[in-house]
Amino acid sequence: MPAEQPVEPKEPKLDAFGRAYATGRRKDAVARVWVKAGTGKFTVNGKDMAQYFARPTLQMIIGQPFGVTNRVGQYDVVCTVTGGGLSGQAGAVRHGLSRALINYDPTLRPLLKSGGFLTRDDREVERKKYGRAKARRSFQFSKR
Repeated sequence: MPAEQPVEPKEPKLDAFGRAYATGRRKDAVARVWVKAGTGKFTVNGKDMAQYFARPTLQMIIGQPFGVTNRVGQYDVVCTVTGGGLSGQAGAVRHGLSRALINYDPTLRPLLKSGGFLTRDDREVERKKYGRAKARRSFQFSKR
C-alpha cells in the first residue's frame, strides 16, 4: 500500500468582491447563490427572504445549513431563483447555499456532507401518460 500523501487544505473560491458563488437545483427550480461576510441579510429575487418565502417551514429549510454550521447571522446572502414552485425553490436555495458556504469556507464540508445538504435531491415529477387521469391514476371503472 503506498504511503498516504498529506492532504492540502482547500482554498476558498472567492470573486473580486469577496463573494462565493454556487448553483443549487431541486425539481424544476434553479437557484444562483452568492455568499459574503456580513450581518445576516438574506435577499431572494430582490426581496427579503421572509417576504419571498412567507411559510415558516420554507424559511426553516433554507436556514438549515447555517444552523448545522453555527454560522447564523455571519453572512449576507443574495440569490436569484427561477422555475418550479415555492417548495422546490426553497430546496434549490438550500442546496446552492450549502455549496456556496463550502466555496467560502472549505472546512465546513464534512458538517454539510454528513447532514445531506450537498446531495441534489433528484426526484422529479412523473409525466402524465395518455389513457390515464394522472401519471398512474386510472379513470374510474364502471361495469355498466
